[in-house]
Parts: sequence; C-alpha cells; structure tokens
Amino acid sequence: MKIMKAKYNIISAVLLLLMGGFMFSSCRDDGGFDYGHEGFYITDTENSPIVKFSVEDTPASYTVTVQSTDKVKSDVTFSLALDLDKVEEYNATHGTTFFAVPEGSVELTESKVTMKADEAISSGALVRVLSTEEFVEGRTYIIPVTVTDVQGSSDPILKGSKTIYLRISRVINFAAINANYRASSNFIFDKTIPLTTLTYEMKIYPTGLPRSKGPHRFMALEESDESKTLLLRFNEANTENRLQVLLSGNKFISNTQFENNQWYLLSIVADGTNISLYVNGELDSSIQGSIEGGSLNFQRYEMGMSWGGGYPRDQFFSHRFCEIRIWDRALSATEIKGGICGVDPNSEGLQAYWKFNEGEGHIFKDATGNGFDMDWSQTQRDMRENGVMNPTPDAANYIQWVKDDINKCAN
Repeated sequence: MKIMKAKYNIISAVLLLLMGGFMFSSCRDDGGFDYGHEGFYITDTENSPIVKFSVEDTPASYTVTVQSTDKVKSDVTFSLALDLDKVEEYNATHGTTFFAVPEGSVELTESKVTMKADEAISSGALVRVLSTEEFVEGRTYIIPVTVTDVQGSSDPILKGSKTIYLRISRVINFAAINANYRASSNFIFDKTIPLTTLTYEMKIYPTGLPRSKGPHRFMALEESDESKTLLLRFNEANTENRLQVLLSGNKFISNTQFENNQWYLLSIVADGTNISLYVNGELDSSIQGSIEGGSLNFQRYEMGMSWGGGYPRDQFFSHRFCEIRIWDRALSATEIKGGICGVDPNSEGLQAYWKFNEGEGHIFKDATGNGFDMDWSQTQRDMRENGVMNPTPDAANYIQWVKDDINKCAN
C-alpha cells in the first residue's frame, strides 16, 4: 500500500507541475503563445514578442527566422515585412511608450524566407540597423517584423507570435564627473521649479564604501535657503553602506546595501501620499509622507557637502555621478526602469535635466532647454557656518571629468 500511495503521489505532483506550467505559459500580456497547438511562429517569441537587439556599433544585424511545431512535409514560404505602424498599435494596447525607428535607419534584407521540406526552421532574413545618428537619446526604439503571408501550408501562425518586436538596446559610452571635495559648493538659480509632486533622479558609481567615519553626504536638491531639501548621504547612524534619504521633513534608510564599482540609478518619488526610493528601477522602500506644506520651490543644487570649513573633506564621498533629473510628477516604476541610461529631454513633466556629459569645462547644460544651465565658477557656500554665502569661483578648477569603459550603459 505504501508503494501504491507513493506512486499516486508522484503522478499527482507531475500533473500539478504540468498544469502549473500550462497556466504560467498561458498568462502572456499579449494573449499568449499557443502552447499545445500546431503551427508556425517567429523564433524567440515564445515567451514575449519583445526581444532585445543589442546595438553597439552600426551596421548591426539580427536574424529573423520562422519555426514550426513540427517538420513540414513540403516547402513553405513566409513573406516578412517591417511594419512600423505596429509600434503605435502596441503602445495603445500595452500602455508603453516605445518609438518607431527613424525612416532610413533600418532595413530588412529579405522579404521572403523558406522552410524546406522535412525541416522545422526557415532560412533567415537580416534586420540591419544602418545608423543610430537620428535616434533621440533617452527614447526606446522597437522594430516590428511581421509575417504577412504563408505559401505552401494551411497551418496557422500561432497566436502572439506573428510579429516580433526587436527592442534596440544601445550600448552608450558616456562622460561623468569624478567627485572632488574641493569642487563642493552650491549653484543657486535665478528662478524656481514649483513642485507639489516630484521625482528626483541621479546616477552614482560609488568607490568610497565602506568608510570607517560617517556619514558622507554627496548631494542635495533644495529651496534657495535650504528650508525644504532632498539630502542624500551614506552611513548615517552606523548604517553601513545604506543610503539615508531626507526629503522635506521625511527621512528613511534604504534597504539596499550599496557596493563599490557599479552604477546605480536612484529615483526618489513623492506622489502626495508616499515617498519612495527606487534603485535601478526597483522599489527599495516607501514611507507614508508628503512635502511639508504641500509644495516646494526647487532653486539650489549642492554638489558634495559644502557647509563649513572641514565638512567638505570630512564628509566627502568618493564616487562618480551623472544624469540628475527633476520631474514635476511622480513617475511610475515602468517609466523609471525605462530611464536607466537616459531619458528624452522632451519627456512630459521633465523640468530640468543635467546629463553631465560635456566631458570638459565647468558649465553644465540643462538638456530640457528650460534654462537651468549651471556655471560652476558662479557657485557659493557657507564657509564659516554663520549663514553667510561666499563666492567659490575656484570650485570650477576641481571639476574632474572621466570617460572610460566603466561609463557604459545598455538600455
């Protein structure tokens, strides 16, 4: 009896696994791949119609083929086409913000592919990216390639696999600033950005963790008098390698323990009810809270820790940084993930955007064109801890640029 019982338990477990696998496989957002049915499908669309296409140098190629769930008895020919109109259709269905590639930047080398008798995969057609010069930085482009006709078989194209959407993943090599405590100071703008909801973002590459003496503060985004501020620092209250976030009277410590020698996108979101921290597009922590008084007026950027005589050196945090962005709305997790490498300067709600990719000099351009450029020779700081701001023109002499193989990002 024990043997029979064990046998039935094993059979039950296998059936449950098979049912679970079927249920999982059938839950595709686009209606799903037709598992268990016979027919044709574009290779690599079994799990998702969106497939990554890495492009570092151009021209770059991706081979599109068609497969069958079984060997065909006679030759079958498939007509393929680039159908850029499907980008808008896909966005409308899935709530995404992909872009069609600029005209002339991509070609399909073959309009027909053939699956020979007694085979289950067709010949290949190359999708070639000829140039990315017209691509707008920060946009995510997809290339839809679809089967328009089948000759030689009455078998169907399986559901969800008639079109492959090649998401272009560009490898971007960028410049960044290597932090120097002598450059620590403040730039105060002559106008403000009023914010009731917000997203603040920045990219950092730590090189100074851990430190025996903390905290070490590396930036702040503030009102002109520092009355309402976002302040970021590591190792506060002996929290080794964790980030403390202070935003307008609210504060919390990250769950993430940060490590040296990797890039992080930090996104702080205030939606009026909660204040959240995302790390590389993933929610790290969230607390109930809102901006004091319901609003603030951004007007001041602090690089490093600039207050007093000894603080710039004592609280210095060794790191690289770039991509500081100020939004007047709360970004969704999907939007944040889409901006790992950069965002479109014309994005809705983006009020100021310093890419810090100039590579030379001490003037940092606002990519949005909204007029928030910074000239680091026009900075000032409170040197004597008495509330008096002193000009710091020499801070511009200590801006250190770096561009190497570390500064790469694939979107």
